[in-house]
Amino acid sequence: MDSTTLGRRAKSALALLCLMSLAACSSREVIVEGSFPTPVVDPLPVSVGVLFTKEFREHELVDDATGRGEASWRVSTGLAQVNFWSTLLPAFFQNVVFIENYEDLNTYDVDAVLIPEVTDVQYAIPLYTNVKVYEIWMRYQLSLVEPGQLKDEENQVIVTENAQAFTQWPLTAYGKTPTAFLQSDTDAVNEAAVMALRDAGANFITSFGRVPGVVAWVQKSQEAQ
Repeated sequence: MDSTTLGRRAKSALALLCLMSLAACSSREVIVEGSFPTPVVDPLPVSVGVLFTKEFREHELVDDATGRGEASWRVSTGLAQVNFWSTLLPAFFQNVVFIENYEDLNTYDVDAVLIPEVTDVQYAIPLYTNVKVYEIWMRYQLSLVEPGQLKDEENQVIVTENAQAFTQWPLTAYGKTPTAFLQSDTDAVNEAAVMALRDAGANFITSFGRVPGVVAWVQKSQEAQ
């Protein structure tokens, strides 16, 4: 074997290593987008403030690749979360006010403030499941808080860290979609996330009346009107 052949083989091997390295370091980014129809329900006769925290508005799942052939994922759900809950909640409650700042807490007379929090998001893609299905699980912690609990009167700001919710409950959601109808991994993950959000809405509507403390709160709010 002459030196020219050895040189060509060395270059080919180096190119292969580079391609393998690039594959190992590939990444996928998804900013979840979708449509969320307004649910048809009889709204509860209460007035609710809704506070989307910065963490909620900017929520994203980040999963770095750990092995060769895997891809890193960054799935941003924050914008879709806000769009979805902003569609659901005004249909579910008779009056909804979105709390943006401290002044809103003083301006609007609401029976309670609802604070949603995303506590966990997991996903599975065909690389892990060996089946042609993309899946997403979401877990929320929902809190109903007296407005006064959120006021830092000295600094005129909203604080959530030490607020004592009078009712808290978890909510889970699940979405999946097959790849057969989609063109890419990112499209499939987006669709699975949208399905999970819609599932969250269905679970919220069907379970809200069974949350301990909610029925008593609704009755108390009606009596105060």
